[in-house]
Amino acid sequence: MSESKTIASGEERITGIVEKVSFFSESSGFSVLRLVVKGERDPVTVVGCIAAVNTGQHVEAVGLWHNDKTWGLQFKAGHLAVISPDTLEGISKYLSSGMVKGIGTHLAKVLIRAYGLDVFTVIEDQPGKLLELPGIGRKRMEQIVAAWAEQKSVKEIIVFLHSHGVGTARAVRIYRAYGAEAVAVVRANPYRLTIDIPGIGFKTADQIARNIGIASDSPLRARAGIAFVLQELSSEGHCRVPELKLIEASIRLLQIPAPILDEAIAYELSIGTLIVVEDQGERNFYLKALFRAETGVAGSIRRIMHGVLPWRAVDPEEAIMAAEKKSALELSESQRSAVSLALLSKLIIITGGPGVGKTTIINTILTILGTGKLKFLLCAPTGRAAKRLSDSTGREAKTIHRLLEFDPYARDFKRGSSYPLEADLVIVDEASMIDVLLMNRLLAAISDRSALMFAGDVDQLPPVGPGFVLSDMIQSGVLPVVRLTEIFRQAEASKIIVNAHRINSGELPLQFVGKELSDFYVVPSSSTENIYRRLLQVVADRIPERFGLDPLNDIQVLTPMNKGPLGTKALNTLLQETLNPHAARKIERYGTLYAEGDKVIQMVNNYDKEVFNGDIGRIVTANEEENSLSVLYDDREVVYEFGELDEIALAYAITIHKSQGSEYPAVVIPLSMQHYSLLERNLIYTAVTRAKKLVMIIGDPKALAMAIGNRRSSQRLTGLAARISSETEDNLR
Repeated sequence: MSESKTIASGEERITGIVEKVSFFSESSGFSVLRLVVKGERDPVTVVGCIAAVNTGQHVEAVGLWHNDKTWGLQFKAGHLAVISPDTLEGISKYLSSGMVKGIGTHLAKVLIRAYGLDVFTVIEDQPGKLLELPGIGRKRMEQIVAAWAEQKSVKEIIVFLHSHGVGTARAVRIYRAYGAEAVAVVRANPYRLTIDIPGIGFKTADQIARNIGIASDSPLRARAGIAFVLQELSSEGHCRVPELKLIEASIRLLQIPAPILDEAIAYELSIGTLIVVEDQGERNFYLKALFRAETGVAGSIRRIMHGVLPWRAVDPEEAIMAAEKKSALELSESQRSAVSLALLSKLIIITGGPGVGKTTIINTILTILGTGKLKFLLCAPTGRAAKRLSDSTGREAKTIHRLLEFDPYARDFKRGSSYPLEADLVIVDEASMIDVLLMNRLLAAISDRSALMFAGDVDQLPPVGPGFVLSDMIQSGVLPVVRLTEIFRQAEASKIIVNAHRINSGELPLQFVGKELSDFYVVPSSSTENIYRRLLQVVADRIPERFGLDPLNDIQVLTPMNKGPLGTKALNTLLQETLNPHAARKIERYGTLYAEGDKVIQMVNNYDKEVFNGDIGRIVTANEEENSLSVLYDDREVVYEFGELDEIALAYAITIHKSQGSEYPAVVIPLSMQHYSLLERNLIYTAVTRAKKLVMIIGDPKALAMAIGNRRSSQRLTGLAARISSETEDNLR
């Protein structure tokens, strides 16, 4: 290779310009790059770990050539880093890459024309000269200088972290969290990284700790390991952890004697980061935040229930007859019982599957109570769920975060016990999605004088966060609960609803034969290739042709996982190529193309932009000059700068978890034994109940049968049900 030279025994060094980022993992920094190397006719493939990388950047790689059986000749780099280019072409491509905020393609050309090879020196040492150029004002100049300084700081920190075994992408995250203090923080306590940096687990922090000399039986390591075990279990949904389970998991993780762990637990209890609760001689441990959330929820429920009804006494029978007359809708006996109980209850839970009339009950109650001066507040966990509630009731509904007036600057809610919500009745829909932490904040903001109604389907997936509050409230046995099971006549015509209830009962869905169109299909396909082929066929052609549905706006592919051949990433690439192949303008980041017309999903809550986890929109503008995207969410455009693109992902296919609280005209569900670890009844049930007009399951019949037979995930370890019913006394030690 003409640009390479020997570095060490057998190793070579190559430099070149990144033509394409074929793959980039933010969690590990692992990358597959196509590199244009001077003197080589074709680009070469380089594999290794690197900090944030983009097309057009100049990189240096040190490593060995390897002829892979599958991928052919590759350069495997032990060292891979962005370097300052030394040619005008390289400098131009680097400045156009989007890594230096404020500089796009046009401005890069202006800078090159003005300063040539000295452009970096000008930015660093004489930034005032930039003001002499057209299109650069003081704000743009300050933006460029700050971005350049950040690049330099990141490089210095990466050198330190690399020397202690940290992947470069993680190093960038560490820098973003701690800034210039990053090295000092990591030296003092590398285990802080597991709490402060998303994507950095205990093993990574533990490796750094070993590299900087922290002993394997150090109390610091033992305490961090225990906290990590509890955090991992909370990410699986558990709030309380039995002592034996905690000790066994910690020993497996740390490989240190139990007495050291006992000392670490005693220390964490003494400083209050852990809470222990004894129940019938067994000790259970909580992270402090989860213990406070559980006790807060139980206390708020008791407080709300003991208040006086905010409306005058109502004769349920008369009120229901009047409401039926007004709405020209006759309630069933079970619905009448539910409305009657709600009118007499300060707090009530209404649960049931699709087609059982939860919305009818809510509307009837609002009709009965809406004739006076009572104030109602309606909310749901997600924007889409709130919109559905608003559409079905004809009243304003907000997300819980909006209702509680989340302040993005303080990163906290304004509403709470000292500033409660002003309402006579608060209605909370899709309550199965609310974890114990959010529920605690919501209930704290409910006034003593308010009545409270929860509606939700307890058989759907539990919340993404810890706890399963709706289930625990029902299991407590002391709260008024209406469980609706009767499918109404108009719903019986829907095969989606019939099969959803069959799935929820542990039965396989019915297959409907005949020439007439159905709204539920199971397409048997065992191999990944078959599933791919049939999925593309139905999304791009069959469903649009036979049902008149738009492949982008009306059809949503829901899959159990992100990774693997049938995960969101692989399916999105496939569907993007099929459904949006001719987009004129596009932006690439970490191997993902974002093109005008693409469907995207917001992956995290962004309170500044007022877009939230699970919101789906369409890219309306890809600004290649500024490396920014404009995304239309309903009727509002939101702009993402290049560095913010990790907040969104392509949404032709999304996970079933991300679909909670949403509805789509049609859903297509690929299912395979590759999804083995995730195959559960409530996963399939949730996916099926997202559809309004059409469900199509494409996959292995064995995988479908396994999922329907498995009820694992609803078994979460919490103490909330007992706490609500006050059946146990908590002895804090």
